[in-house]
Amino acid sequence: MVPYTTKRFEIALNTSAGQITTAVEVPTGFVPVTAIVPLIRRLGEEAHTLEVARLVDEGKTPSCHKGCAACCRMLVPLSAPEAFALREWVRARPTDQQDRISARFAETKSQLLSHGIWQRLSELCNAPEQPNDDALEALNRDYYALRMPCPFLDEEVCTIYEERPAACRELLVTSPSEYCADLINNPVEPISAPVRVSTVLGLLWQELAMTPTSLIPLPLACDWADRHQADNQRTWKGTELLDQALDKVWRFVSQSFSGSRRDPAS
Repeated sequence: MVPYTTKRFEIALNTSAGQITTAVEVPTGFVPVTAIVPLIRRLGEEAHTLEVARLVDEGKTPSCHKGCAACCRMLVPLSAPEAFALREWVRARPTDQQDRISARFAETKSQLLSHGIWQRLSELCNAPEQPNDDALEALNRDYYALRMPCPFLDEEVCTIYEERPAACRELLVTSPSEYCADLINNPVEPISAPVRVSTVLGLLWQELAMTPTSLIPLPLACDWADRHQADNQRTWKGTELLDQALDKVWRFVSQSFSGSRRDPAS
């Protein structure tokens, strides 16, 4: 990989959880959209850390811990940039590891096909607009009812923890961990994310590629990225990518301050 020249930026961002002040190194040359993914994830995680600290001060401590993988049986949506980044990560693994991952994805696809869910997930990737909440909730419930582990889950431990999607990073709860054994019927109390990274990256891709904002279910992410490989080969100036991404972050944050519950993508 050709090394990039970078430029340092100081970012200050007011969120519903408090102010984030951080520095990022951004490539100054032309880079694919995946180059911005780690930077936006970092902003999201710093905002989430502030929200967790605020709740701890109120006596609400996250109950999530290593080996607690009930949420790894939920349907995980990715933005297009995250799907590309995940595919790149898989391709960078040793051949034997790639083979194991491919086998797990094939097994997952087989199970989803047998339950009539694969086609419904595929429709999400190609929908001209995001489905309504009721339709998504029904699909989430049907998927979760299978209690099927994520293809990247091995002995109840995430094998892509450092590269896991934003939706996984943002899912923390303060309710007792045993409640997560049945996320549908138990009163689980999630911690809200001050910045939803997948939404931000989805809006960024919508603007860059001039396409609808897609929800890409994790089991389909690698296949989707392979089919759209030409898009992932497109490049933009790194500093311009950051400016556009931060614009989407500020848009999301401003809506949270205004008390709006609507998704900025809607």
